[in-house]
Amino acid sequence: MSSKRNSTPLKTTNKKVVLQCIKENQPISRAEIASKLQISKPTVSLLVDELVQENWVLEKGIGMASSQGGRRPIQLCFNEKAGYVIGTDIGGTKVKTVICDLIGNIICSSSFKTNHYLQTGLLKQIHKEINCMIQTYQLDSSKMLGMGVGIPGITEPTNGVVVEAPSINWVRYPFITEAKRYFSFPIFVDNDVNVAALGEQWLGNGRSKDNILFIAVGTGIGSGIIIHNQLYRGSSCAAGEMGYMVTDKNDMRNEFKPIFHRYGYLESVAGGKAIGERLTKLIRQKQDHPMFEEASKSELTGEIAFTLAKEGDEAARLVVDDAIEHLAYGIINAASLLNPEVIILGGGVFKSSDYILPRLREIVYQYLPSSVELNTSQLGENAEVLGAVSLFLREFESVLN
Repeated sequence: MSSKRNSTPLKTTNKKVVLQCIKENQPISRAEIASKLQISKPTVSLLVDELVQENWVLEKGIGMASSQGGRRPIQLCFNEKAGYVIGTDIGGTKVKTVICDLIGNIICSSSFKTNHYLQTGLLKQIHKEINCMIQTYQLDSSKMLGMGVGIPGITEPTNGVVVEAPSINWVRYPFITEAKRYFSFPIFVDNDVNVAALGEQWLGNGRSKDNILFIAVGTGIGSGIIIHNQLYRGSSCAAGEMGYMVTDKNDMRNEFKPIFHRYGYLESVAGGKAIGERLTKLIRQKQDHPMFEEASKSELTGEIAFTLAKEGDEAARLVVDDAIEHLAYGIINAASLLNPEVIILGGGVFKSSDYILPRLREIVYQYLPSSVELNTSQLGENAEVLGAVSLFLREFESVLN
C-alpha cells in the first residue's frame, strides 16, 4: 500500500531529473541517460516517452551505433519552445517586459515610461503590452506559463505585497491580488535587485556559481544575495540594502543628511545622483572650470562626472575616485561577511565600468580576507527582466524544476 502511495512522488522526481539530464547533456540517448543517472532503462524509456508526449522533449535524429553494433539510438533534446515565460521589470523610470522561451532567449520586448501610467494603472498597461506582443509575434497564448516581476522596493514574495517602493509611491501594495484582475496565469514577484542576481546566475557572470553577491549602483545602491543557490531575503525581506552601510564614521558624527529622504549613507556618497551633486558644488567654486557655466545653471549628472574623469579632469577625478573608494569599502564589508564566489556589479553607474572596475579591484583585493571574482554584469539592462523569468522558472512548481 505504502509503495503505491510513494510511487507518484518518486516518478515525478525521476521525471524532473531525466529532463534536467537532457537539458544539460543534449543531444543524448535513452541509454546514455540511464547510464548517467543509474536508473533502469525501462524506467527512463517510460519517462522519456511521457516527456516527448507532453512536448518537453524532442526526438532529433539518430546517434552513432555502439561498438557492439545494433540499432543507432534516437537522440533527445530539450524543447525550449514548449512554453513561454514573461519577465517584467518595473522601474522608477520605465517598465520593461519581455517574452522568453525556456532557455532565456528573448522573443520580443516592449517598454513604456513609468510615470505615464502610475495614476491610470501600471498593471493595466503591462497587460495591454503583453497582449500586443502576443498578437504581433503570433505567439500561442495557451503556451504562456506565467510571469515573473521585479519591483524597485521591499517586497514580500510569499504574499505578493510590496511593502514599500518609494520611486513608484507604493506602500503595502497588494501586487499579486491586483495582478490577478488582469492575468489568469501564475505570477511571482520579488525585489528587482534580487531578480537581477537570479538573472546573472542563470545566464550571466554567475553561471555555475552557488554563492553570489550582485550589487546594483544607480541613484541608490542595493544588492541581491544568493547563498547555497538560494536567494537570501532576510527576516523582513529587506536583506541586501547595502546603500545603508556606513563607510565614514566622521560624516555620521557631523549630522549627515541623506541625498533623498530615507536614503542610506553609502548611496548618498557613492550613488550616481550623489556624484553629480558633489561635482556640481565643486565646479561652482571654480569659475575658470570649462563646465562652470553649465554647473551654475543646473546640476551635473553622474554620467558627466565619469566622462570628465576619464578625460583627466581634476575635479571630476577627485569626486569619482572618492565615491569609488566608499563603494570599495562597502564591498569589502559585504564580501567579508558573505564570502561569495563572485561579486557582480550592475546598475547605471557601471556604464563607466572601464574606469571604475580597475580601481575597485585594486582596493578590494588588497583588503579582502579571501579571493573572489569581481566582474560587471554580463546581462546589462536585461539582468532584471531575465532574472524575473528565472524567478518564475524557480518558483513555479512544474517538471522544469
